Amino acid sequence: MSLSRRPIRHCRECGAAVEYRVPDDGDTRARAVCPACGTIHYENPLNVVGTVPVLDGRVLLCKRNIEPRWGKWTLPAGFMELDETTAEGALRETDEEAGAQIVLGPLFTLVNVPQVGQVHLFYLATLLSAQFNPGHETIEARLFAEDEIPWDEIAFRTVRATLERYFADRRSGQFGMHCMDIR
Repeated sequence: MSLSRRPIRHCRECGAAVEYRVPDDGDTRARAVCPACGTIHYENPLNVVGTVPVLDGRVLLCKRNIEPRWGKWTLPAGFMELDETTAEGALRETDEEAGAQIVLGPLFTLVNVPQVGQVHLFYLATLLSAQFNPGHETIEARLFAEDEIPWDEIAFRTVRATLERYFADRRSGQFGMHCMDIR
Protein backbone atom coordinates (compact mmCIF):
# COMPACT_ATOMS: atom_id res chain seq x y z
CA MET A 1 0.00 0.00 0.00
CA SER A 2 1.39 3.39 -1.00
CA LEU A 3 2.20 5.83 1.75
CA SER A 4 1.55 8.76 -0.58
CA ARG A 5 -2.22 8.50 -0.51
CA ARG A 6 -4.82 7.87 2.12
CA PRO A 7 -5.92 4.25 2.19
CA ILE A 8 -9.35 3.25 0.95
CA ARG A 9 -11.62 2.83 3.98
CA HIS A 10 -15.00 1.90 2.49
CA CYS A 11 -16.17 -0.13 -0.49
CA ARG A 12 -17.24 1.99 -3.44
CA GLU A 13 -19.83 -0.66 -4.35
CA CYS A 14 -21.65 -1.29 -1.06
CA GLY A 15 -20.15 1.09 1.52
CA ALA A 16 -18.88 -1.58 3.92
CA ALA A 17 -15.52 -1.12 5.64
CA VAL A 18 -12.72 -2.74 3.60
CA GLU A 19 -9.79 -4.74 4.85
CA TYR A 20 -6.31 -4.78 3.36
CA ARG A 21 -5.24 -8.31 2.52
CA VAL A 22 -4.06 -10.45 -0.36
CA PRO A 23 -7.20 -11.43 -2.31
CA ASP A 24 -8.11 -15.09 -2.80
CA ASP A 25 -7.84 -14.83 -6.61
CA GLY A 26 -4.12 -15.57 -6.98
CA ASP A 27 -2.99 -11.95 -6.56
CA THR A 28 0.24 -11.41 -4.63
CA ARG A 29 -0.29 -7.87 -3.30
CA ALA A 30 -2.38 -6.64 -0.42
CA ARG A 31 -5.44 -4.84 -1.77
CA ALA A 32 -8.50 -3.14 -0.28
CA VAL A 33 -10.99 -6.03 -0.23
CA CYS A 34 -14.61 -5.70 0.78
CA PRO A 35 -15.59 -8.55 3.12
CA ALA A 36 -19.30 -7.87 2.46
CA CYS A 37 -19.53 -7.95 -1.36
CA GLY A 38 -16.06 -9.22 -2.34
CA THR A 39 -15.09 -6.23 -4.47
CA ILE A 40 -11.34 -5.77 -4.83
CA HIS A 41 -10.27 -2.13 -5.07
CA TYR A 42 -7.08 -1.57 -7.05
CA GLU A 43 -4.99 1.55 -6.46
CA ASN A 44 -2.97 2.64 -9.46
CA PRO A 45 -0.53 5.47 -10.25
CA LEU A 46 -1.74 8.84 -11.53
CA ASN A 47 -0.45 10.23 -14.82
CA VAL A 48 0.92 13.77 -14.99
CA VAL A 49 1.11 15.10 -18.56
CA GLY A 50 2.79 18.22 -19.87
CA THR A 51 5.01 19.85 -22.44
CA VAL A 52 8.41 21.38 -23.00
CA PRO A 53 7.23 24.38 -25.08
CA VAL A 54 10.01 26.09 -27.03
CA LEU A 55 10.27 29.27 -29.12
CA ASP A 56 13.54 30.47 -30.66
CA GLY A 57 15.60 28.28 -28.32
CA ARG A 58 13.84 29.49 -25.17
CA VAL A 59 11.66 27.28 -22.94
CA LEU A 60 8.32 28.36 -21.47
CA LEU A 61 8.06 28.01 -17.70
CA CYS A 62 5.10 28.78 -15.44
CA LYS A 63 5.36 30.23 -11.93
CA ARG A 64 2.95 28.26 -9.73
CA ASN A 65 0.02 29.98 -8.05
CA ILE A 66 -1.03 26.80 -6.21
CA GLU A 67 0.44 24.38 -3.71
CA PRO A 68 2.49 22.34 -3.68
CA ARG A 69 5.49 24.53 -4.44
CA TRP A 70 3.67 27.87 -4.71
CA GLY A 71 5.89 30.50 -6.36
CA LYS A 72 8.25 27.95 -7.93
CA TRP A 73 8.75 27.45 -11.67
CA THR A 74 7.52 24.44 -13.62
CA LEU A 75 6.77 23.26 -17.11
CA PRO A 76 3.05 23.43 -17.98
CA ALA A 77 1.69 20.09 -16.75
CA GLY A 78 -0.98 18.51 -14.61
CA PHE A 79 -3.03 15.41 -13.97
CA MET A 80 -4.43 13.59 -16.96
CA GLU A 81 -8.24 13.46 -17.02
CA LEU A 82 -10.46 10.50 -17.83
CA ASP A 83 -11.50 10.25 -21.48
CA GLU A 84 -8.40 11.98 -22.84
CA THR A 85 -5.14 10.71 -24.29
CA THR A 86 -1.78 11.73 -22.86
CA ALA A 87 -1.30 14.06 -25.84
CA GLU A 88 -4.73 15.65 -25.37
CA GLY A 89 -3.99 16.15 -21.68
CA ALA A 90 -0.61 17.77 -22.41
CA LEU A 91 -2.27 20.17 -24.88
CA ARG A 92 -5.04 21.01 -22.39
CA GLU A 93 -2.62 21.60 -19.51
CA THR A 94 -0.41 23.86 -21.64
CA ASP A 95 -3.44 25.94 -22.57
CA GLU A 96 -4.87 26.00 -19.00
CA GLU A 97 -1.62 26.86 -17.23
CA ALA A 98 0.10 29.12 -19.75
CA GLY A 99 -2.54 30.11 -22.28
CA ALA A 100 0.04 29.07 -24.86
CA GLN A 101 -0.72 27.89 -28.37
CA ILE A 102 1.55 25.03 -29.45
CA VAL A 103 2.19 22.36 -32.01
CA LEU A 104 2.73 19.14 -30.10
CA GLY A 105 5.84 17.15 -30.88
CA PRO A 106 6.97 13.69 -29.79
CA LEU A 107 6.99 12.24 -26.30
CA PHE A 108 10.27 13.34 -24.73
CA THR A 109 10.43 12.07 -21.14
CA LEU A 110 8.64 9.40 -19.16
CA VAL A 111 9.49 9.74 -15.47
CA ASN A 112 8.40 7.15 -12.91
CA VAL A 113 7.91 8.55 -9.39
CA PRO A 114 6.87 5.43 -7.45
CA GLN A 115 6.96 6.90 -3.93
CA VAL A 116 4.11 9.27 -4.81
CA GLY A 117 2.32 6.89 -7.18
CA GLN A 118 2.80 9.00 -10.33
CA VAL A 119 4.13 8.74 -13.86
CA HIS A 120 5.10 12.05 -15.56
CA LEU A 121 5.04 12.32 -19.36
CA PHE A 122 6.42 15.39 -21.13
CA TYR A 123 6.09 16.09 -24.86
CA LEU A 124 8.28 18.42 -26.88
CA ALA A 125 6.24 21.32 -28.25
CA THR A 126 6.77 24.30 -30.54
CA LEU A 127 5.20 27.57 -29.42
CA LEU A 128 3.28 29.41 -32.13
CA SER A 129 3.83 32.80 -30.48
CA ALA A 130 5.26 34.49 -27.41
CA GLN A 131 1.79 35.64 -26.33
CA PHE A 132 0.56 33.89 -23.17
CA ASN A 133 -2.65 34.09 -21.19
CA PRO A 134 -1.98 32.16 -17.95
CA GLY A 135 -4.85 30.60 -16.03
CA HIS A 136 -5.56 30.89 -12.31
CA GLU A 137 -2.94 28.25 -11.38
CA THR A 138 -0.12 30.38 -12.81
CA ILE A 139 1.32 33.66 -11.50
CA GLU A 140 3.47 34.26 -14.57
CA ALA A 141 4.39 32.45 -17.81
CA ARG A 142 7.75 33.40 -19.28
CA LEU A 143 10.35 32.23 -21.80
CA PHE A 144 13.86 31.37 -20.55
CA ALA A 145 17.12 30.73 -22.36
CA GLU A 146 19.21 27.94 -20.83
CA ASP A 147 21.46 30.34 -18.93
CA GLU A 148 18.41 32.17 -17.52
CA ILE A 149 16.61 29.12 -16.06
CA PRO A 150 16.01 29.69 -12.31
CA TRP A 151 17.41 26.23 -11.43
CA ASP A 152 17.16 26.81 -7.66
CA GLU A 153 13.48 27.74 -8.06
CA ILE A 154 12.31 24.71 -10.10
CA ALA A 155 9.26 23.17 -8.42
CA PHE A 156 9.75 19.45 -9.11
CA ARG A 157 12.62 17.03 -9.69
CA THR A 158 10.79 15.61 -12.72
CA VAL A 159 10.75 19.06 -14.34
CA ARG A 160 14.43 19.65 -13.55
CA ALA A 161 15.40 16.26 -15.02
CA THR A 162 13.33 16.94 -18.14
CA LEU A 163 14.88 20.38 -18.62
CA GLU A 164 18.40 19.00 -18.13
CA ARG A 165 17.79 16.36 -20.80
CA TYR A 166 16.22 18.89 -23.16
CA PHE A 167 19.24 21.20 -23.03
CA ALA A 168 21.70 18.28 -23.28
CA ASP A 169 19.87 16.94 -26.35
CA ARG A 170 19.76 20.41 -27.88
CA ARG A 171 23.53 20.77 -27.43
CA SER A 172 24.09 17.36 -29.05
CA GLY A 173 21.77 18.23 -31.93
CA GLN A 174 19.76 15.03 -31.49
CA PHE A 175 16.60 14.61 -29.43
CA GLY A 176 15.79 11.22 -27.98
CA MET A 177 13.11 9.76 -25.76
CA HIS A 178 14.17 9.50 -22.12
CA CYS A 179 12.77 7.10 -19.53
CA MET A 180 13.91 7.54 -15.94
CA ASP A 181 13.03 6.83 -12.35
CA ILE A 182 13.09 9.39 -9.56
CA ARG A 183 13.07 7.96 -6.05
